[in-house]
Amino acid sequence: MTMEEVSCRYQIPEKILKEYEHLSGSGSVKKGKEDWQYDEQDLERLSLIMTLHDIGFEKEEVEEYMILVIQGANTGDERLRILQKKRAGLLDEIHFREKKLDHLDYLRYKIKHRK
Repeated sequence: MTMEEVSCRYQIPEKILKEYEHLSGSGSVKKGKEDWQYDEQDLERLSLIMTLHDIGFEKEEVEEYMILVIQGANTGDERLRILQKKRAGLLDEIHFREKKLDHLDYLRYKIKHRK
């Protein structure tokens, strides 16, 4: 499949596809006659990249993680460490936002009970 076909069929922005093409050590996307050609393994990796972006990974974090994926199963512990670090950060963000909601609810409560 070409970049355009993959982008249209799977709703993957071309920016992400170009990021994947230039991913250090990737070398998996083959240059065809006119455009890059993606195989099933590429599509699986692109799905993972989209998931990483969706959960808040920055471009550099995606690249670090995908290099480990490409290196193989013996990098599972390091990938798990990266995911645990991201999870902890997301939990911190959730707790911070919960505190904001508590403050907001307190202000609402004060207004409602003044009447």
